[in-house]
Amino acid sequence: MEALKKRVERSSLPSQRVGTTRMGIINMKSTAKYSSLEKYYLPLKEGEEAHWEVVERILFVHAKCNKGIGYVQGMNEVIGPLYYVFFQHPDVRWKEHAEADTSFCFSALMAEIGDVFTKKLDSAHLGIGGAMRSLMQLLKDKDPVLSKNFVKKGVEPQFFGFRWITLLLSQEFLLPELMRIWDSLFADANRFDFLLYMCCSMIISVREKLIAGDFAEAVKLLQHYPPLDIHKLLCNAEEIRRFHPLKKR
Repeated sequence: MEALKKRVERSSLPSQRVGTTRMGIINMKSTAKYSSLEKYYLPLKEGEEAHWEVVERILFVHAKCNKGIGYVQGMNEVIGPLYYVFFQHPDVRWKEHAEADTSFCFSALMAEIGDVFTKKLDSAHLGIGGAMRSLMQLLKDKDPVLSKNFVKKGVEPQFFGFRWITLLLSQEFLLPELMRIWDSLFADANRFDFLLYMCCSMIISVREKLIAGDFAEAVKLLQHYPPLDIHKLLCNAEEIRRFHPLKKR
């Protein structure tokens, strides 16, 4: 089968920008100033693959082997850091098997977190709805004042917690920080309980700004989480677990 890369290459045709004057006259505008971008879009050499093609293939195979879930938007965000770690291995012998290793680990990970991607389980205690309810209950136990403030303003976990939980915080932090968080997450026997403790720690760490702001400011802060000390966030998560353990879902 022809590679997707080849089909994309054929669509790279020279073109001109079309503009319309105030009098409705259509004219062509020069694209000379955009020619400097061409170096970023040169076709790969014969036999070479882009990283996105490798990730695409892994996701395609996974979707075909797990038709109950298929592909859900966001899975690519979870697989990205895994592939990065394997492909950046200093030993070439390990690096050559980055695709296979990523595929295996991604399948193992999805076997554990697949419920939050399953639409039929959205409202069940095992799905994303149950996870977000547990997060809000954890916040209520840890900080009743902030919890009441959320209720008063109408700040629902769907506005931020959905992405945090399903994508394992992969969109909230820079990659080096995410690697540190995932080290603690995957090393934990109750790793997805720890994820909720970490989410709660993130909320508590910006509580003053959340309380001071209105609905829009609070949601914006949570959807664009500010850079904070990762070590401190992890320590706070451990403290929350020690004094406010989650009830069994």
